Amino acid sequence: QLQLVESGGGLVQPGGSLRLSCAASGPLLDYYAIGWFRQAPGKEREGVSCIGMSNGETYYTDSAKGRVTISRDKSTVYLQLNSLKPEDTAVYYCAADISLTVQSMCVTRNYKQFETWGPGTSVTVSS
Repeated sequence: QLQLVESGGGLVQPGGSLRLSCAASGPLLDYYAIGWFRQAPGKEREGVSCIGMSNGETYYTDSAKGRVTISRDKSTVYLQLNSLKPEDTAVYYCAADISLTVQSMCVTRNYKQFETWGPGTSVTVSS
């Protein structure tokens, strides 16, 4: 089974940037869609962006569109966060699934169906 570990979170001032990393290990990695999701305090988890490991297909939800960029290399998925706002404060998780398309993974709210999740990395945007 795939294993995921996020890193790169921290405290940043409004308007700042962060790059989150999701290190993936396990079999058949090329066949997976991997996505970034976030959960702010007191709010439901939401999708941010997803990418296909085989072809690099990407999908962005409206939650942070225009301010995030998702990318990947052989075994790591990155989420570049720019122009950060206090409302971007959340725990950011990456998740992986071998059977979902990139878009379906990002728009669904049935998160229990995903094959695996990382433990999350916390992002705090505050002055």
